[in-house]
Amino acid sequence: MAKKVQKSSSGMDIPDYQFEALARCLLPKIQKYYESEEGKKDLAEYRVEKAKQVQTENSGK
Repeated sequence: MAKKVQKSSSGMDIPDYQFEALARCLLPKIQKYYESEEGKKDLAEYRVEKAKQVQTENSGK
């Protein structure tokens, strides 16, 4: 029986299992960052900027 090869859904020649392995390595670091004071501050600033951007886009309609 032939071994089934997992095809990438990313549209790139990188297999999904490699993306998943990378995500397993990065996710804990990203979570730790956003739980830190610096991460919370950056996220709050991002949300304010994003809200301004959405408000500007909606006011132009």
